[in-house]
Amino acid sequence: MKIYTKTGDDGTTGLFGGGRVRKASTRVEAYGTVDELNACLGLAATEALGNELLEALSAIQGDLFTMGAELACVPGKEDKLRLRLLDETDVERLETLIDELDPRLPALTTFVLPGGTRAAAVLHLARTVCRRAERAIHALDDTPTRPSLVQYLNRLSDLLFVLARLANHEAGRPDVPWNPTRTSP
Repeated sequence: MKIYTKTGDDGTTGLFGGGRVRKASTRVEAYGTVDELNACLGLAATEALGNELLEALSAIQGDLFTMGAELACVPGKEDKLRLRLLDETDVERLETLIDELDPRLPALTTFVLPGGTRAAAVLHLARTVCRRAERAIHALDDTPTRPSLVQYLNRLSDLLFVLARLANHEAGRPDVPWNPTRTSP
């Protein structure tokens, strides 16, 4: 099987369930950003995070692949995927993980900048891509999106913030505080 099809040379791509859309469509932007987020998590998983966090990232990567597949479908044809789509239980799973991990961290007293350790910086990068994916899904112009997708990404960005802080904490590095240097007149 060849990896290239040449069918996209005209600037379109195929969706699951049939039909083609322009590669610059909001739908392709949405699932492309989810794919980019998944790649960021793959990069984060190369860091020394410990088995608990690696297992969590692996499960999330599977969730994101499912989300991307749903977004890459012709609206209304998601049943052709033959997948269990993300739902409230997946959102709750992220909330549970946040609730388990956050108490391990020192209380926040300031805004924090991305950084500290490389692992934390990569997780912060993933968090910002996650927020962009959420915005891209809100921007879909061909059909309303199931609320579970947006809720999942919203919780995931919170979890990635906690994971970034945890990466610093476990490495014995403090979060990088934001110290505003500008003052208003």
